[in-house]
Amino acid sequence: MLMIKFVVMSLIQLYTFVIIVGVIMSWLISFNVINGRNQFVDAIYRTYYALTEPVLGPIRRALPDLGGIDISPVILLIGLRALEIGLSHYVFDPMIAAGL
Repeated sequence: MLMIKFVVMSLIQLYTFVIIVGVIMSWLISFNVINGRNQFVDAIYRTYYALTEPVLGPIRRALPDLGGIDISPVILLIGLRALEIGLSHYVFDPMIAAGL
């Protein structure tokens, strides 16, 4: 059970890392620090978009218009942290304590 907990928690942390890197990359592109038309940068950004848009899209649609400010990654990061804590305390820890 410890191995399953480690894998699940690692996947959540990896997805958190992808979201943070994508947000920083979008800032760098919008402030023209890195060139968004570069083929390598574009490939990384498209990968980020493909990994996160299925989750961020519904959050964006549920939020009111904030005048160009996108807080959906922050809400997703809070939700991922809540999921991580909930799984750890209410699923994995009781199963480990029971010897499963």
